[in-house]
Amino acid sequence: MGAATFAWGSLVERKRFTLREETVPVLPRGAAPVTVLHLSDLHMAPWQRDKQAWVRELAKLNPDLIVDTGDNLGHEDGIPGIERAFADFGGIRGLYVNGSNDYYGPMRKSWLKYFKGPSSNGSAPQKPQRNLDTARLESFFTDALGWQSLNNAVGTVTLKGTTFNVFGVDDPHIGADRLDLLTGLLDAQNDDESFDGTGTDPDSVVHIGVAHAPYQRVLNSFVNHGADLILAGHTHGGQVCLPRFGALVTNCDIPREQVKGLSLWRHAFRSAFLHVSAGLGTSIYAPVRFACPPEATLLTLVARD
Repeated sequence: MGAATFAWGSLVERKRFTLREETVPVLPRGAAPVTVLHLSDLHMAPWQRDKQAWVRELAKLNPDLIVDTGDNLGHEDGIPGIERAFADFGGIRGLYVNGSNDYYGPMRKSWLKYFKGPSSNGSAPQKPQRNLDTARLESFFTDALGWQSLNNAVGTVTLKGTTFNVFGVDDPHIGADRLDLLTGLLDAQNDDESFDGTGTDPDSVVHIGVAHAPYQRVLNSFVNHGADLILAGHTHGGQVCLPRFGALVTNCDIPREQVKGLSLWRHAFRSAFLHVSAGLGTSIYAPVRFACPPEATLLTLVARD
């Protein structure tokens, strides 16, 4: 039974790429719906042509916005695979943040260590030297696709008449997030006369926070900064789950019941919608999924009731 379970998780379910759909009521009243394709944790290796082909087909959805929450690379030669997978995404607005695996190549580790807590404490780099070509990856995103980096950055995007105030951080899992900068960046953005929301009702602007790893300190900070919707990845949805029980581990400090999918994150008498993607890949050293198929999500943002 154990061998059969492992064979299913490694040979079948790991390649059962799934598109989920969610509806999120965050837009101003009367606003036209906006579609957001949330991608995360591709962990791309050069030989994964089936994954590359499936992701490329997602361009036919023609979303209004793509949000990529990191860990695109899973091999030192993974960038050509990402370029093939995203080849048809040009012309679609996009936002992205990096994950640790966009800086560091995969390492062998004991799977049992995840039961002791996160693979990094979220406060310091887990490896001494970055060894992936992150500059090439980011150049492809920004120059070829026209996407906007939210690695410790803020920005705005207007879609179908609705202005989105967007902000994000570099990967909290390795302590690369600079939450201390967010307040100043957002204040400067709102004071800038070129800000798209100038002169509009603040209630008509939608705030979206983006991070790779959904650590509680990051989610709480995003809520404090007015996020209506938070997008993250990293957890792989637990990757190995038990029916009726769910994820065994989260690889961060988020509650197990919020390890994937859409939920509400509450903090300081406020709340925001939180969507955590279970992601599309695995480490090449842990090529198995069980009761947790790889996924992308098409979020339809609609007007608040």
